[in-house]
Amino acid sequence: MAKNLAHIAERKAFEMVLSSIINKSKKGDISKEVLTLVDRIEKILGDSWEASSYAMLRELACSPDSKWARYTNRILEDVDPHILKTFLLNAGYEAGFRGYKTSLEMKEKYGCNIPWIVLMDPTTACNMHCTGCWAAEYGNRLNLSFEEMDKVITEGKELGIYAYLFTGGEPLVRKDDIIKLCEKHKDVAFHAFTNGTLIDEQFCKDLLRVGNFFVSVSIEGFEESNDGRRGEGHYKKALAAMDLMHENHIPFGVSICYTSKNYLTVTGDEFLDMLIDKGCVFAWYFHYMPVGVNADTNLLLTPEQREYMYNKVREIRGLEGGKELFAIDFQNDGEFVHGCIAAGERYCHINANGDVEPCVFIHYSGANIKEKSLLECLQQPLFLAYKDGQPFNDNHLRPCPMLENPEILQKLVKETGAKSTDLEAPETCEHLCSKCVDYANEWRPTAERLWAEGHHK
Repeated sequence: MAKNLAHIAERKAFEMVLSSIINKSKKGDISKEVLTLVDRIEKILGDSWEASSYAMLRELACSPDSKWARYTNRILEDVDPHILKTFLLNAGYEAGFRGYKTSLEMKEKYGCNIPWIVLMDPTTACNMHCTGCWAAEYGNRLNLSFEEMDKVITEGKELGIYAYLFTGGEPLVRKDDIIKLCEKHKDVAFHAFTNGTLIDEQFCKDLLRVGNFFVSVSIEGFEESNDGRRGEGHYKKALAAMDLMHENHIPFGVSICYTSKNYLTVTGDEFLDMLIDKGCVFAWYFHYMPVGVNADTNLLLTPEQREYMYNKVREIRGLEGGKELFAIDFQNDGEFVHGCIAAGERYCHINANGDVEPCVFIHYSGANIKEKSLLECLQQPLFLAYKDGQPFNDNHLRPCPMLENPEILQKLVKETGAKSTDLEAPETCEHLCSKCVDYANEWRPTAERLWAEGHHK
């Protein structure tokens, strides 16, 4: 839908506040400008956020010597102003605030989940073959065309979806088309998970020019453990990509799959300090998932190892101490988003064949974007069954219908007639979930204890 005058005026007001923050950051305290920004956020979202969230933001804005004030100042000093303002406008205002509010209205209107983020695979092609990567099983046969991705984004914006992530395969195999999408949809926030090996000077120039796209580089620890999963030479190439982006004042994050083998390394001081020195501003931590017929269940964490991750990530991003790095734990942060976020509750996944899946780790679907509209795909039986069942557990430290509640995913797939969408070796839901039964049973007592101790409050 075309932006109305109120929308245009509101975006412009946000832009002016952001410009003021960026400009005044060189001169000292920006508390007043940040408080104004929080006021505007509250005006848009209202009680969609809890009052405590606004109070916390205001407290941080009035704490110029805090860890997060230092973190903010580092970003303001290091990041190109055009990228910073454009991405904050798109990811913050359009996607996070106005888009999120619109998606809630559309959810009520259409009776289905409307995601905040859509994750797409532009291609199955990849120049690597990493252990534990679902895409590693797929080969290089399939691609979403530019027109198909453009269709998803155009229809998504009508529903209030202004954030789009890319994975694969290696999404930067299609970087020319992704940049074209950035140019066409200037009000959208784009992000890609990449191995980093295709990042060069020209790509950095494109990122600086469009302003609404940046990446997370996949890394699994230091050279030995990283290259053991990702192949010899990847570690040095990944760090070189980070250096190149930092030199060009381009913000970036990292994507870390933590396993029973590397969980200590990827949360250690030496590793995190290295990432921060390279210019990294955030980290996605992803729990290893045993997806694929040849998945290695030995990489699954023990309850003790997962409890360590639960506590460690909270320490890293704590209001005090930890690191000046915003860390997200995709599995252990379920308590902050009320459990499972798949099937459009917060996000969904579209593979390179066009199949619309609940989650990047759940390869089952009953709808394809090449045959139906995005809204029709979000209304498929599997997604509606997810909506009716979410949250799948009152303990949000056990959020997933596969990993922690494997009996539930089997029930959902069977009752809705969803088919395996694995592009290389279709895996029955029973086979997939059987790999999670022991893990789920072993994790349950620890999860229940942590929940009972009141962390969810």
